[in-house]
Amino acid sequence: MTDPAPGPAGPVPPAAPAPSGGGVDVDPDTRASLQRLAAEIHKGVVGQDAAVTSLVVALLCRGHVLLEGVPGVAKTLLVRSLAAALDVRMRRVQFTPDMMPGDITGSLIYDNTTSDLVFREGPVFTNLLLADEINRTPPKTQSALLEAMEERQVTVDGASRPLPDPFLVIATQNPIEFDGTYTLPEAQLDRFLLKAVMPLPEREVEVDVLRRHAGGFDTTDLTAMGLRAVADIPSLHRAQEDVSRVLAEDPVVQYIVDVCRATRRSPSLALGVSPRGAIALLRTSRAWAYLAGRDFITPDDVKTMAPSTLSHRVRLTTEAELEGTQVESVLAATLASVPVPR
Repeated sequence: MTDPAPGPAGPVPPAAPAPSGGGVDVDPDTRASLQRLAAEIHKGVVGQDAAVTSLVVALLCRGHVLLEGVPGVAKTLLVRSLAAALDVRMRRVQFTPDMMPGDITGSLIYDNTTSDLVFREGPVFTNLLLADEINRTPPKTQSALLEAMEERQVTVDGASRPLPDPFLVIATQNPIEFDGTYTLPEAQLDRFLLKAVMPLPEREVEVDVLRRHAGGFDTTDLTAMGLRAVADIPSLHRAQEDVSRVLAEDPVVQYIVDVCRATRRSPSLALGVSPRGAIALLRTSRAWAYLAGRDFITPDDVKTMAPSTLSHRVRLTTEAELEGTQVESVLAATLASVPVPR
């Protein structure tokens, strides 16, 4: 069994009129198009609200997502549906133990026609990169993504080449198979904005999935699902700009800092949240508030986004692991221990 899914405990919040927190001018049509993304994705994917919401939030924050789930819970279909709903390019890479860094970033090859070395782009040159089972390749190849994820560029043979905008890495890993796998280094985990766990579906959801397939549902034909583009790259860029201007008042900023600092003092954690994690929590809280129709963040937004933003940035102590302690329960206790600003 997988742990309870960290992150937003439901679908993208519907827009609701709210008093302005700072007079931020937000385009309502742009926000509506981003809110429709989740509904469009659900034409292909049944359930998995937390994972769908995490992808929409990551898009708004220009971040990356780590998806964790056993095979067969629609991880690939989820990413393909997102690409279709946003009308962007997507590539999938199946990570294997023999994969080399150049297989991802690209490499220089000899061109017989020009008698010169030319650069052949790797699959990283896309908008959505599905890094399937990223923990099945050695750390050297995993680290090939670090520059791409952080700098939005790839450097090969001393030359830096920019990646398309938007660029989002969605990496998957299987939580129950450990033979032939390599643990992701902390430096790489910290580059993922969010971690979303895709659990096995409830009975009613699984029945719905089988009913769809009994009716001729084909996971390879997105058009037959009725899935269409409801947003595009220009609208995404406008939404990202709006999110960056969502008001974060000083008491809420201090609350985020206090939550992250409390993880560093927890006796159950050997590694707490870094300042980069605190910045990530600020960004995801802004995106959640934006989707909820507000131009300011509240402590509740922080509490909502804390599990999926922070769970992969902390590490349990050996004693806590032996006792069966879950990261999610430690984070919940930490949130409960920090006074909420009024």
